[in-house]
Amino acid sequence: MFEWHKRCIWLFVTVMIISILLSAQPELIRSQKSINDNTLKSHISFLSDDLLGGRAIGSVGSTIAQLYIANQMQLLGLKGGFKDSSYHQKFDVIEINIKPEVQLKISCRRGEFDFRFYDEFIAFPGVQKEQIKIENAELVFVGYGIQAPEYNWDDYKNVDVNGKVLLIMNNDPDTGDPNFFGGKARLYYGRWSYKYEQAARMGAIGAIIIHTTASAGYPWKVIQTSWSGTQFELPQSQQSGLIYKCWIKEEAAYKIAELGDKNLDELRLAAEDRRFKPVPLGVTVSGSLYCTYRKIKATNVAGVIEGSDPELREQAIVFTAHYDHIGVGKAVDGDSIYNGARDNASGVASILTLAQAFSQLDNSPRRTLVFIAVDGEESGLLGSQYYAENPTFAPGKIAANINIDCVNIWGKTRDISIVGSNKSTIDAEVKEVVKIQGRIALPDPMPEQGFFYRSDQLSFAKIGVPCLWLSGGQDFIGRPKGWGQKKVEDWIATHYHQPSDEYNANWDLFGCIEDLHLIFQVALKLANKDEMPSWLPGDEFEPIRLKTIDKLN
Repeated sequence: MFEWHKRCIWLFVTVMIISILLSAQPELIRSQKSINDNTLKSHISFLSDDLLGGRAIGSVGSTIAQLYIANQMQLLGLKGGFKDSSYHQKFDVIEINIKPEVQLKISCRRGEFDFRFYDEFIAFPGVQKEQIKIENAELVFVGYGIQAPEYNWDDYKNVDVNGKVLLIMNNDPDTGDPNFFGGKARLYYGRWSYKYEQAARMGAIGAIIIHTTASAGYPWKVIQTSWSGTQFELPQSQQSGLIYKCWIKEEAAYKIAELGDKNLDELRLAAEDRRFKPVPLGVTVSGSLYCTYRKIKATNVAGVIEGSDPELREQAIVFTAHYDHIGVGKAVDGDSIYNGARDNASGVASILTLAQAFSQLDNSPRRTLVFIAVDGEESGLLGSQYYAENPTFAPGKIAANINIDCVNIWGKTRDISIVGSNKSTIDAEVKEVVKIQGRIALPDPMPEQGFFYRSDQLSFAKIGVPCLWLSGGQDFIGRPKGWGQKKVEDWIATHYHQPSDEYNANWDLFGCIEDLHLIFQVALKLANKDEMPSWLPGDEFEPIRLKTIDKLN
């Protein structure tokens, strides 16, 4: 009973504060009323319905989703966000299908060992060729596979790995120093995509990343569902020398080390020190893949609310959420449709709901608002990457990107989490608004997972745009301490990239609604301020931002 009274008092005070602050702007109250449970659930339930078949790139379900999103934007009065006021930005994507005969064989003086595809390793092509083949290439352990001069860290130490295959640890070093590689926070150096990119730069022909649940942030079954089916890439303008990419289970990595008379734990411990040097494992790798390719069309969908300021309307706040998911895949408990309800029909529902709220303002914000439902996020951020390479605003004129991916479905919280916190001045805007709500803004609760580098805001950060991605809070009202974190962890372990990520009418979206009210207010402030937000001094993306702004002068 006491807890119920506290909640009522808290809600009353929050409502009163917001009402007082907005009393001179009744249009804001009217506008934010459109951010409600019914609106969100109607969008989510449609987009994640079995009818859409999981919304894989180029599928019929994807086309239905595109039509739905564009029609909703048109209904709200948004103009098409692309050339000639089109709602669609189409681009080529290469569909890759890997034939079942995938091989990974390790050879040493004592003989050969063939690993089992899917159960022990997942492999995919590094170049868009029908046949990928490696024969008896030397395998070298390169620790984290990182070259970071700003941290005086080099895992390669000028060792020639040209034409070799590299065994690489996931994540980045954790020395306990909060200022070294971001402390517990994972930087882009810890991202799997960086590992492959750096291996290619070093001249390797193959790269094998060791999977652990702790270093990846998800179990092996996510690797299986995400990488074993049909894959998609943007067309390659030039072919890389890294032809064979692979994930391998930790247990299999132990076997490889043992075959070369090495101890994997000792190797990994040595790799935590900057004095580490690459270690030849005394084994060779043979691997093969046979693939078929097909060019298909992917589509970003966008609507625009033009800014009201004659000068600032040339700048934009860009909202993003990916509408694609995995599609139809391996059946789990008889269900083969990967609906992607929370990931990320919920995010698309959120940007449509925010677009509705902004469209109801009597006067548009000073800067232009762009709402983009991007394609191909699950295949490597393809849609946002394509938009970032072909933007409708110069990168130096995109004031901010606000990305929404996987909303809070468990109720109201006393807090909100900033994913990739302490990176830009947008954090201060969030903290100011969230305080009005009677809540607190906290740093990323799981910085070691590197979530900032795992969704579409990364594509914008790479062209210098300050980004915001809020994750639902973890201190749930009426729930014991730790309940929220356990809910998130259980969801990742059970539903992430699984057919069970389905819409549930019993979801409690009132926490999500409060988060969207927060995003609405923050976006409004960013859209109306004279100055654009910026990366904090020393951030990894600050130099890029300064260059893009210099280009405008």
